[in-house]
Amino acid sequence: MNQKTLETERLILRRFREEDLADFYEYASRLEVGPAAGWKPHDNPEESRAILAGFIEGEEVWAIVWKEMGKVIGSVGLHADGRRSASPEIKMLGYVLSPDYWGRGIMTEAARRMVSCAFEEMGAELLTIQHFSFNSRSKRVIEKCGFTYEGRLRRCFLRYGGEWLDECCYSMTRDEYFLEGAEKFC
Repeated sequence: MNQKTLETERLILRRFREEDLADFYEYASRLEVGPAAGWKPHDNPEESRAILAGFIEGEEVWAIVWKEMGKVIGSVGLHADGRRSASPEIKMLGYVLSPDYWGRGIMTEAARRMVSCAFEEMGAELLTIQHFSFNSRSKRVIEKCGFTYEGRLRRCFLRYGGEWLDECCYSMTRDEYFLEGAEKFC
């Protein structure tokens, strides 16, 4: 999918650019961010540059830009779900946000916009999302977006450093999205 720019009241969701490196490294190096998503905090800007190049080349990850300042404060993506069929109609939502912006409803705002994009613009039939069992912040975002809890996969993710983590799994079908009222996502 060729990404276009998406907007919400406070956010712009767009493709990453090379000039986003400083903002990306700023949040990706934080101890509160990577481990909650399963990856090691970035050690230096060069590590961030290599990952950013992959985001720019690919089409799955979007920058979350805080309109008020024009600053990249996180990322959101629609990925293939490795636990399900390789069907393009099945997407997995993932996201991270700088801790400086936690507790303001920003991630829920971005996630809802991506849910509507997945179903209305990309033709998804199923959207999945997971969080590690300890990540109560992500759990709240997922619940606010109206996903259905499917269950807990025990010791299914090996995080850097060798720690096995449980994942709590959720999903939303296309029918559920439209029956629940798509207007709440826009």
